[in-house]
Amino acid sequence: MKIKHIDLGERPVFLAPMEDVTDPAFRLMCKRFGADMVYTEFVSSDALVRSVNKTMQKLHICDEERPVAIQIYGREVEAMRDAALIAEEAGSDILDINFGCPVKKVAGKGAGSGMLQNVPKMLEITRAVADAVKIPVTVKTRLGWDADHKIIVELAEQLQDCGIAALTIHGRTRAQMYTGEADWTLIGEVKNNPRMHIPIIGNGDITSAEKAKEYFERYGVDAIMIGRGSIGRPWIFREVKHYLRTGELLPAESPEWYLNVLREEARESIARLDERRGIIHIRRHLAATPLFKGIPNFRDTRIAMLRTESVDELFRIFDTIQFTNE
Repeated sequence: MKIKHIDLGERPVFLAPMEDVTDPAFRLMCKRFGADMVYTEFVSSDALVRSVNKTMQKLHICDEERPVAIQIYGREVEAMRDAALIAEEAGSDILDINFGCPVKKVAGKGAGSGMLQNVPKMLEITRAVADAVKIPVTVKTRLGWDADHKIIVELAEQLQDCGIAALTIHGRTRAQMYTGEADWTLIGEVKNNPRMHIPIIGNGDITSAEKAKEYFERYGVDAIMIGRGSIGRPWIFREVKHYLRTGELLPAESPEWYLNVLREEARESIARLDERRGIIHIRRHLAATPLFKGIPNFRDTRIAMLRTESVDELFRIFDTIQFTNE
């Protein structure tokens, strides 16, 4: 599969852009475990244009994580065009437009999936961004605003006509947020539309190697994107890639092996931020990781782990964990 000139190999697997998750440390970790492309956290176009320091920091990428896409969001044509140029200058390989974020502070203001209620504006922004930059422009969006307005099949053609190089579809409406199951049937319909000639990337509920392979085969997508299934579990890319290549499940490692991955992620996060911010960032991964599921009487340990602001204390807590299969 190629996005313009960028060759991503056969059946590539991507790390989805996620706010407060896909910082450089986590992107590098996922890349090491086999992610074929990674995305930054979404970046506000308005904040980029105003050179807000915290937002500008999100543009930091390194060669080890390439190919990497910077994702921007906003609701104004001029700001989105200018932000795209800033992201291009920052060295992004691909510029991705977020038309999918469902949270109220974004969608409620008309950005993200809020654009699904204003398709003409969405298309105007897409065309302006695609015309402004030399790097490939892609879009990530949802099936539609709600169950009565699943517009993705027609919308996909319109976005393609604006000049995008690939389209990622999350198999939920905005109204669903992240509840229920992702519906991939319309993703498959877009992919099988003979008028579509750009790569279609499927997203939503990929939580296992078996599911990734099944959805590649059932819906014919060009790539799959993993989001929440990777939080606290960057090794999922290793598992998926192995299963796609061999048809066999990768044997499980020891609990200590997985714990060491989380240790390394914490160290990387702290090195790129500072101890307090790095620890705070890693909390979401520690809360979501499947590694600690099933450990009896783990509640107090979990609370302590998620409250500490010291890496030494965090690692001391790690050292006290007794895994049931050991």
